Amino acid sequence: MNLHISKSKNSESFYIAKSYVKANGSTTSTIIRKLGTLDQLIAEHGPTRDDVLAWAKQEVNIETEKYKKEKEAKTVLIPFHADRQLDYGKQVFFRGGYLFLQSVYYQMHIDKICRKLKLKYKFKYDINAILSDLVYARILEPSSKRSSFKAASEFLEKPSYGLHDVYRALDVLGNECDLIQAEAYKNSRFLGPKNDKVLYYDCSNYYFEVEQEDGSKKYGKSKEHRPNPIIQMGLFMDGDGIPLAFSLFPGNANEQTSLKPLEKKVLGEFGCQKFIYCSDAGLGPEDIRAYNHMGERAYIVTQSIKKLKKEEKEWALDGEGFKRVSDDKPVDITRLPADDKGLYYKDEPYTTKKLHQRLIVTYSPKYALYQKAIRDRQVERAQKMLDSGNTKKNRKNPNDPARFIGTTAATKEGEAADIRHYLDEDNIGEESRYDGLYAVCTDLLDDEVSDILKVSEGRWQTEKCFRIMKTDFSARPVFLQNENRIKAHFLVCYLALTVYRLLEKKLGSKYTCGELLEALKAINFVEVQEQGFMPTYRREAVTDDLHEACGFRTDYQFITKRKMKTIQKKSKGRE
Repeated sequence: MNLHISKSKNSESFYIAKSYVKANGSTTSTIIRKLGTLDQLIAEHGPTRDDVLAWAKQEVNIETEKYKKEKEAKTVLIPFHADRQLDYGKQVFFRGGYLFLQSVYYQMHIDKICRKLKLKYKFKYDINAILSDLVYARILEPSSKRSSFKAASEFLEKPSYGLHDVYRALDVLGNECDLIQAEAYKNSRFLGPKNDKVLYYDCSNYYFEVEQEDGSKKYGKSKEHRPNPIIQMGLFMDGDGIPLAFSLFPGNANEQTSLKPLEKKVLGEFGCQKFIYCSDAGLGPEDIRAYNHMGERAYIVTQSIKKLKKEEKEWALDGEGFKRVSDDKPVDITRLPADDKGLYYKDEPYTTKKLHQRLIVTYSPKYALYQKAIRDRQVERAQKMLDSGNTKKNRKNPNDPARFIGTTAATKEGEAADIRHYLDEDNIGEESRYDGLYAVCTDLLDDEVSDILKVSEGRWQTEKCFRIMKTDFSARPVFLQNENRIKAHFLVCYLALTVYRLLEKKLGSKYTCGELLEALKAINFVEVQEQGFMPTYRREAVTDDLHEACGFRTDYQFITKRKMKTIQKKSKGRE
């Protein structure tokens, strides 16, 4: 232990610090206890700075002796009795994986946001404890609010509230959804700089286990192709794949109408003014492009080649004029070997009624092979449909194999004849013209093509976010009925996703979602004779990285109760 003195322009602070060697061999130190500022300590231990210094050194010696005694007590002997029954109703199993999520939650200062809400509403229950437990449970044990409360009762820190308080808190969280999102985004900067120069936007929907429409629960095109009412979510994500903001809108609404209201909130309440808007073609019609062409904003959106005007489409499908993305060398793509792994492009100005744009068309032989393989399987299925006589088409599915089945009801002479179905080779050939091609539109007229394509490729992370929420966090089906509580449910899912993604980022994105969640769920403890806790999980590289990233360790053979209290404080940034 040593005395650490920090000096600033207006004050001088005294700390007790401990030095230690990290796993990589470097030396660092951590603050054990803050003693106070010089002005505070002079009032208690003065009257001079020398007196304060002498007292502080004495405190360091006391802390050092305490540490030595704890270190000497390396062996813990706990008696067990083979003839003694378990204590009735006593809990011995505790979940500990939430501690690592708690570290991120408190670094985002969400507890301070909750403190503002408590001052505003004057309620008596601890809304921070409720919200944090709901977030942790959504990641570790996604289920209903009642089951989440039960799961939280197995955490090392038990709930200080009742189940009825959870439902009351949902009403407040729903009312303050926009405020919490904006504050959480601003506070997330405490974990490192935000990559908000690029904002990705996408929409998805979630179904309800009900049959009747009500409020925002409307019948629409479900992503799961279910017949239930749905609600839709629009999600903004930054360039690192961290959620930034979300909004909810009715299940029967056009998803394009959701963009501008949410983007106005991002511009106003979140303080984001200069960014590149990036989305797929469905969320990039001309009016949305024009909206993001204003101010300091720009856009990169995918463009359907099939929907281009005749002249631009013929240019895009022409194999001439392509260059290699890596070095701008001209390439004849018709002569590339089938196993070529390169990426090629050509671009030209693309002017519409409102905008002067840049149309970039890329070609990937690898992507072309993939599309051909998919289509070949669909053609096989179409032939089987012909052979069985089942030629019914699903007009709602653009990938229906029946689209390759043609129909004729006349002879070559034009006379009436029986309806005949056949494999439409012309349609198959027409689709093959688009194999390997991909297009984007942008108003970044002078930027490098490789940079524009790299930004566009990041859109996959929005799909990942929705997949995590739906599959790993079980955000649907939604069982709540009250509109405000529905909003609170998605706020909890959104915060859980944000906390999880930030934890992923702290770990350097080394682990898959499955690997990281499995590790967090396995970090549990057994209480031993009220003396302390014994970990029940297996120490692995992922657990070492979690401890290193969050600044505390739980991977000891035995952890005293006092030590566990210290770990809990460290996870909240209070030690």
